[in-house]
Amino acid sequence: MPNDQQPRPAPLDPPMVPFAVAGLIAWAVAGLVLLIFFRGWLTENGHQNWLWTCLAGFLWGFPGLATMMRHDAKRRRRRAS
Repeated sequence: MPNDQQPRPAPLDPPMVPFAVAGLIAWAVAGLVLLIFFRGWLTENGHQNWLWTCLAGFLWGFPGLATMMRHDAKRRRRRAS
């Protein structure tokens, strides 16, 4: 058995802030679409909690964004050294 193993590739370490911002935007857009276009349907079928779910996802995105900003700052310091 030959000992010619391929070197392992370096793990990916992309910036995470864009992912957190994309999540915030996705929840906001989903909530606005439901609010503007489907409010009557949500009320008729008892699904008003979907709007609250979108609001919760949007609001929980801010602590996630703060966490990813700290992660990216540490990542930049780690790569600079």
